[in-house]
Amino acid sequence: MSGQAPRLRAGLIGLGAMGRNHARVLSNLDGVELVGVVDPAGDSTGALRVPVLNTVAELLALKPDYAVVACPTALHEQVGLELAAAGVGALIEKPLAQSVEAATRLVHAFETAGVVAGVGHIERYNPALQSLRARLEAGELGDVYQVVTRRQGPYPHRIADVGVVMDLATHDIDLTAWVTGQRYTSVSARTVSRSGRLHEDMVAAVGQLADGTMVNHLVNWLSPLKERSTVITGARGCFVADTLTADLTFYANGAIDTEWEALRAFRGVAEGDMVRYAIPKREPLLVEHERFRDAVEGKESDIVTLRQALRTVEVSAAVLRSAEDGSTVALDRVGEPALTA
Repeated sequence: MSGQAPRLRAGLIGLGAMGRNHARVLSNLDGVELVGVVDPAGDSTGALRVPVLNTVAELLALKPDYAVVACPTALHEQVGLELAAAGVGALIEKPLAQSVEAATRLVHAFETAGVVAGVGHIERYNPALQSLRARLEAGELGDVYQVVTRRQGPYPHRIADVGVVMDLATHDIDLTAWVTGQRYTSVSARTVSRSGRLHEDMVAAVGQLADGTMVNHLVNWLSPLKERSTVITGARGCFVADTLTADLTFYANGAIDTEWEALRAFRGVAEGDMVRYAIPKREPLLVEHERFRDAVEGKESDIVTLRQALRTVEVSAAVLRSAEDGSTVALDRVGEPALTA
C-alpha cells in the first residue's frame, strides 16, 4: 500500500527452544518481515515459511536490518562479531557471552560499527516486574532493605555450554540491578554440581548493592518444583513478584495497636493489609521484540544495552570466582572485578 513505511527485514540465528519462540513472534510482528533463519540442523517442525540456512553469511546475503541471536551462548561472540562487521543490528539472547572478555569484545564491536544492539534479558518485560519497578521508583516501599530471588526447576537438557549461573542466575542479577536501579558492589557464593555434568547446577549467592541493600539469590536445575520468585522488603512492607504467573502482591506493615503484653514491647513490624494488583499481562517476549524493533527504527526505546548486559556478565563471573576460591569479590564500577579478602 502506498504511503506505508517499509518493513524491517529481520533474521534469526538458532532454532532451539528459545529460537522457535523468537520465530513465532517475529513471524507476526508488526512492521517486521522475517526473511531467513540460520540453523545447520534445519527446521524439524517444518512450520517456517522462510528459508532455513546453514551459515550467517547466507543470512547476510539476504540483507537483514537486524538479527536475533538465539544460538548457544558459546557461539554468541563469533556470531555477534560477524553481524557487527556487516553493520547489522543484533538482539542477542542472554547472557551476552560466556565470559567477561568475550562480552567486552562484543560491546566494542557494535559500538564501533555504530549499529543498534541489545540483549534479551526478558524478565525486564515481565508485567509483574515492570509494575514493581514503577512502584519502587514512586517510593511506595520506602527505603529498600533486601532483595531475595528464588529460581529453580528441572534441568533443561538443551543447555550444555554453560552452568546455572550464566544461564539462569543472570536473570536474577539483571532484574535486581534494574528493578532497584542499583549496581552490585560485592558478591559471595557457593555452587555444587550434582547432576554429573561439567558445569554447576546449583548456586547460593549473597550480595550487596551500592546503596547497602542486601541481596540473596537461590538458583538451581535440581528441583521438580518450578519457581520464579522475587521478594523485595523495605521500610513499608514487602513486594512479592511471581514471574511465572506475572502476579504482584504487596504485604504492608501493620499499624494496629495490640493489647497482648508480650508483643507490645516488640520493636519490629506487624502484619498488615495484603494487596494483589491487577496488571495487564502482555507476553514479555512480544514486548521485548516491539521495544527492539522501535530502537532499530531510531525511536526512543528502553532496550537492554550491551553495556548493561556486560555488567551482568561481570557480576556472574564474580559469583563463579567466589564459589571457586571461597572469597568475597568486590566489583569495581568499571572494568574487572577486584578480589578482596
